Amino acid sequence: MYIIGENIHVVSPSVAKAIESRDGSFFQDMAVRQVEAGASAVDLNVGPQKKEGHEILPWLVQTVEEVVDVPLVFDTTNLEAIEAACRVVSKAQPIINSVSAKEESLQKVPLVAKEYNTRLIGLTMEAGMIPVSADERVTIAIEKLIPRILEVGLPMEDFIIDPLVLTVSGCQEYCPEFLDAVRMIQYAWDPAPKTNAGLSNVSNAVPHEMRPLLNRVYQVMIMGVGIDTIIADPFDADLMEFIRIVEERDESTPLSRSLLKLHDRIMAMEEPQAEDFDLDDAEQQAIWKTVQVLQNEIIYTDSYLRV
Repeated sequence: MYIIGENIHVVSPSVAKAIESRDGSFFQDMAVRQVEAGASAVDLNVGPQKKEGHEILPWLVQTVEEVVDVPLVFDTTNLEAIEAACRVVSKAQPIINSVSAKEESLQKVPLVAKEYNTRLIGLTMEAGMIPVSADERVTIAIEKLIPRILEVGLPMEDFIIDPLVLTVSGCQEYCPEFLDAVRMIQYAWDPAPKTNAGLSNVSNAVPHEMRPLLNRVYQVMIMGVGIDTIIADPFDADLMEFIRIVEERDESTPLSRSLLKLHDRIMAMEEPQAEDFDLDDAEQQAIWKTVQVLQNEIIYTDSYLRV
């Protein structure tokens, strides 16, 4: 699993403070620890940064590249900042996050990706609301995003489609639609583009202590539909263990066998079953309830694990 470490994110007060004070050692430590924890790439999410982005992002790139060799992800809506970062990156091929099907974005961002030989994440959204059905998301990919990528000459192997994970809090019924969209994208074009998930989006607006379990269980499910890349927290040791269990087909414990059954059910387009879990075990019972929430079979509430 290709994991983009999400922890350098301007919404974090400590990250915002470090950006303001240009605390390079903070970002170097954060980058090194993410890579050591298993991140394949490091996301640099600086937000819009309309006034200083063209200076902040290249500084951050040079700072982080002093200590890690993995690809860096330029995560901002400030295209000037992205171009400035592209001009200074010196190690691995970077990733731009992201382009959407909004007209201005679609016209400008792929040209920058092509000029600087970056990879590019494409979001299945246009102006207005995020489409919710798998069909709508895939239609945007094949009618808007992919044709533009081909038009500018960006190699398909450098394009990653993100069908947009939505939260169980308020958008629960659309969590299964993401799984269907990932499946469909793999057959919508030849060669198929890779797919990405912003994993922690599934637990946005959920009480902090409940978020990790939702993320971990959804991760096993999206692995079942063949996701290629995730933006996630590599410091979540249990998340990384769930990924390892699936990738290595580790059947050594009752928990690992249940996770593999969940993965395999999703891969086979079968409904997960209660019998796949030991419901006398508190951890497996919580996982089964979480599966039902993510499948939109029981209503999400902040108390669903206690019901």
